Amino acid sequence: MRQHKTHTKLLCILSVFALLLSYVPTVHAKEGAEEEDKTCSPYFYVESKETGVDSFPLKSTDVNVSIEGMIADTYVVQTYANEGSQPINASYIFPASTKVTVHGMQMQIGNQVVTAVIKEKEEAKKEFETAKSEGKSASMLSEERANVFTMDVANIMPGDQVRIELHYTEMIMPSEGVYQFVYPTVVGPRYVSPALDDTGTREEWTGTPYLKNGSAPADTYNINVSVSAGVPIAELTSSSHEIKVNSTGDTMADVSLKNPSDYAGNRDFILNYKLTGEQISTGLVTSQGEKENFFMLMVQPPERCEVEEIPPREYIFVLDVSGSMSGFPIETAKGLIYNLLSGLRETDCFNLILFSGSALKMSNRSVPVTEENISKAACLIKEQSGTGGTELAEALEDAVRTPAMPNVSRNIVIISDGYISGEKEIFQIIHDNMGQADFFSFGIGDAVNRYLIEGIASIGQGEPFIVTDTGEAARTAEQFRTYIQSPVMTDIKVSFHGFDTYDVEPTVVPTLYAKKPIVLLGKWKGEATGTIQIEGMTGKGKYSQTINVADAVVRENDAIGYLWARKRVERLTDFGKDADDPKVKKEVTQIGLDYHMITPYTSFIAVLDVVRNPDGDAADVDQPLPLPVEVSELAVGYRVGSEPGALWLGGMLVLIVFFRKLCWRRRQTGK
Repeated sequence: MRQHKTHTKLLCILSVFALLLSYVPTVHAKEGAEEEDKTCSPYFYVESKETGVDSFPLKSTDVNVSIEGMIADTYVVQTYANEGSQPINASYIFPASTKVTVHGMQMQIGNQVVTAVIKEKEEAKKEFETAKSEGKSASMLSEERANVFTMDVANIMPGDQVRIELHYTEMIMPSEGVYQFVYPTVVGPRYVSPALDDTGTREEWTGTPYLKNGSAPADTYNINVSVSAGVPIAELTSSSHEIKVNSTGDTMADVSLKNPSDYAGNRDFILNYKLTGEQISTGLVTSQGEKENFFMLMVQPPERCEVEEIPPREYIFVLDVSGSMSGFPIETAKGLIYNLLSGLRETDCFNLILFSGSALKMSNRSVPVTEENISKAACLIKEQSGTGGTELAEALEDAVRTPAMPNVSRNIVIISDGYISGEKEIFQIIHDNMGQADFFSFGIGDAVNRYLIEGIASIGQGEPFIVTDTGEAARTAEQFRTYIQSPVMTDIKVSFHGFDTYDVEPTVVPTLYAKKPIVLLGKWKGEATGTIQIEGMTGKGKYSQTINVADAVVRENDAIGYLWARKRVERLTDFGKDADDPKVKKEVTQIGLDYHMITPYTSFIAVLDVVRNPDGDAADVDQPLPLPVEVSELAVGYRVGSEPGALWLGGMLVLIVFFRKLCWRRRQTGK
C-alpha cells in the first residue's frame, strides 16, 4: 500500500514536471522598443547602450593602511570619473570590516576640496537630493550594514574627476599569537527571502548589479600597508594576495601588492603577521581630550591548560548548500565537516542540518559519535553540489528546536558564506536562545559576509572562523576543537580601585575561548591613578592580575575615542537586534554626531556649492561589482517572481527538494 502511494505521488510530480518542461520561457519586448535581454535579470549587469553614458564611473580605489600596535588607521581614496558625454549620478556599494569607525570624508573636484559633515541620515539624504536637483555636485556616504556602505555621487559632469577620501580606524585582535588585518574589497550577493521581498522590506542595495564571471572589472584596486609592531616581526604573509614586503628594520615593514595588474578587488585582502619574543605588552593606554578622557585596557590571557575531564558536548552542524556555495565553497565545507566529525569524542553526540531553499535534518535527535553515524553524515554531505536559495532562519529554528540531551553542553555550528540579507532575523533567533547553546560560525570564501559570521558568534557567545581555501579546512577544524574543548578563562571580573572610570565597554566580559587579549574601552575623569584588578577561573584554578594605572602609556590622538564609540554603537544595536528601538536610535544618532562618525542613523554629506549642471539632466548609474572569486553565477540567478522563466525555475527547485527528501527518507528506512 505504501509503495502504491509513493508511485502515485511520483506520477503526479512527474506530470507536473512534464508541464513545466512544456513551458518554454520567452522574453517579450515592450511595444515599440527593442527586445530586452532579460536573461541576466535581476542582478547580472548588462551594459547600457545609451549613447554617451559612462556605465563604470568608479575608476580606481587606493587603500593605505598604517598599523601601529593593535590600532589600524586606514585612508581609502575612491576616484570617480565621467568619461562619457552626459552628466551622471552614480551609486556604488562597498564593504568594510565590521569593527571600523568611519570618521572622516573629503570630496575633491578639480582644485576644489570639500570636507564632509556628519548629519542625521534622513537630513543628509534630503540635502543630497536637493543638491542633486539643483545641479550641484555632491557626495553622500551611508551605512547599510555595519560592514556595507553606499557611496552616492551626483552631477559628475563630462570630463570630471571626483576624488573621495575616507578615513577609518579599527582594532586588530591577535589570536594564538597571530595578528590578522582584513580589508574587505567586494560585497558578495545577498539572497533575499521571498517573505522579506513580499513585505517590501528588501533594501535597494541588495539588488546591486554584478558582472558576469570572467568579465574584467573596469576599475583598478591597490593596497599598501605599513606595519609598526614595536617588537621584531617574525613572519608576515597574505593568504589572499601575492604581496611584496619591504622591511625597514626588525619592527617595521611596508606591504604592497606584488602584481598590481592582478585585480585585487574581488576577494578580501588578508594580512597575517607574528611577533618574536613577547607579544604587544599587556597594559593600559590612556588618552586625554578637551571634553573627555579615554582608556584602553589590554590583558594577555593565561596559557591554555589541558583539562583532563571535559564534559560531553553536543554539536549541531548547520550547513549551507545553497547556490552561492556551489563549487569551491561547498567542497571546502565538506572537508571542514569531515574534519570536525572525525575529531569528536565518543562521549559527544551530533546532528546535521542542510539548508538552501528549505532545511533537511539528518535525525530528529542528535546521535552518538559512531563510525556508522559519521558515515551516514558523510554520505549525505557528499551528494551536495550547491543550489537554491539561502533560508538560514528555518534551519536555525530547526536546530534550536532539536530536543536537548541531558547534562550535555550544546554547540550550534553554522557553516556558510553568509550571502543573505536577513541578518537581523538570524541575530534575533540567536538572542532568543542564548543560554540554551553557544553559537559558532564558519565563513567559507574569499569575500564572506563577515557581518553575519561575526554577529552570530558575538551574540551567541562563541567564536567566528573564516576559511578562505581548501587547505585551511583541517587546520581550522583543529583550531575549533582546541577552543571549544578547553576555555582559557571563565567568570571574568574587572574592578577599578582609585581610578574613576565610567561607560566601560563591554559591560560583561564573556567566556574567553580563544587565546587573545581581553580588551576594555572606557572613559575616566580626575587623576590617572590607582589599580585595575582582573580576576577569573582557569583550568588550573583562580587567576588574578593587577595593572597599575600610573604605568599607562599616554596616546596623543583620538583613536581610542573612536574605538570606544564603535564598541558602544555595536552593543546598542547588537548587530541590528535593537536598532529600531527609539531610545537606541536616539543614543546611537547622538554618538554619531558627537564623534563625527558613520552609524546606522548618521551619514556624511559633502556639497560643492556651485551649480554645475543647471539643466538638472543626468543619467543614474549603479556601478556593477565583480563577483567574488570562486562564487558561482548561481549566487545571483533568478529571483522567483514575475521574471520570465520564474515559474519554470521555481517548479524545478521544488522538484529537486522533493526528490532529495524522498531519497533521504528511503535511505533512512531502507525502502
